[in-house]
Amino acid sequence: MKLLLMGNGYLGQAITREFQENGCEVITVSLSGGDGSIACDIGDPEAVGKLPIADFIVHCAASGRGGAEAYQHVYVDGCRNLTDTFPGVPLLFTSSTSVYSQTDGSIVTENSPALPERETGRLLIEAERITVAAGGIVTRLAGIYGPGRSVILKKFCGGEAMIEEDGRRFLNQIHRDDAARAIFHLASSSPLRRGEIFNLADSTPLSQLECYRKLGEIFSLPLPASGPRDMSRKRGWTHKRVSNEKLRATGWQPRFPSFIDAAASIAPSLS
Repeated sequence: MKLLLMGNGYLGQAITREFQENGCEVITVSLSGGDGSIACDIGDPEAVGKLPIADFIVHCAASGRGGAEAYQHVYVDGCRNLTDTFPGVPLLFTSSTSVYSQTDGSIVTENSPALPERETGRLLIEAERITVAAGGIVTRLAGIYGPGRSVILKKFCGGEAMIEEDGRRFLNQIHRDDAARAIFHLASSSPLRRGEIFNLADSTPLSQLECYRKLGEIFSLPLPASGPRDMSRKRGWTHKRVSNEKLRATGWQPRFPSFIDAAASIAPSLS
C-alpha cells in the first residue's frame, strides 16, 4: 500500500511509523515541507493537483491553532480538494469528538447527535460530510496524548491542575500510538469501512475527580483545588463518555485502555 499522508506533526509521524513498520510506502505532505515532506497548501486545489497518486490518503493536517477561517481552509476545503483530485482513492479524515456537544455525562456513539455549538465544530462536520459522501472514512479522535505530550498530566504534576466544580466532567482521551494503529487498521480494511464514521477513544472515560485521584496515588501528589468550569475551551465545554465500541467490533483494541495505564511511562518524557 502507498499512503499519501497530509500532515506530518505529532500524530502524523506516528502514523508514518505504523504504516512503514507494516511494509507500506508513505509520502508525507506538510504546509512548509521539510523532514522529507512535500510542501503543499492543502486548501489550494492547484497545489493538491500536483501531489502524487496513492492507494490511500490520510488527512491529519492541523489548523495551526487557527479559528473558523483556518478550519474552513484546512479541513473543509482540504477534504474537498482531496476527494475532487483523487476520486476513487479512499480518504480517511481525522475529525474530533468535540463535535459531540452533550453536557449530561451520557454515553455517545456514532449515532448520537453531533450538533457542535462552535463554528469550528460545525466546519468539522462539513468536512466529515464531504469525506463520507466520497466514500471515505471519518475518525473522531478524543484528546491525543503520548510520549512528550499530555496537558492533563503536565498540569497535574506541575501543580497547575484544577478540578472543575465537583470534578464530574468526563475526560475522553486516546494514546497517540493507539490512534495510529487504529488508522492503519481501518486503512487495511477500507473496502469494508467506506462511508463509515468511527469514534477513536480509549475504553475508559474518566471523570476529572477519578483521574486526579488515581494520578495522585501513582505520583504521591495531592488533589488539585476546585474551581469554576473552564468555559473558554476552544471547542466548547462538554461532559460525555465517548464509546469506542463500534471500532473495537472491527477487531482493533487499544493497548492503553485507560489514560492511567500509560501515565507512569509517559511522565518522564514531559519534562
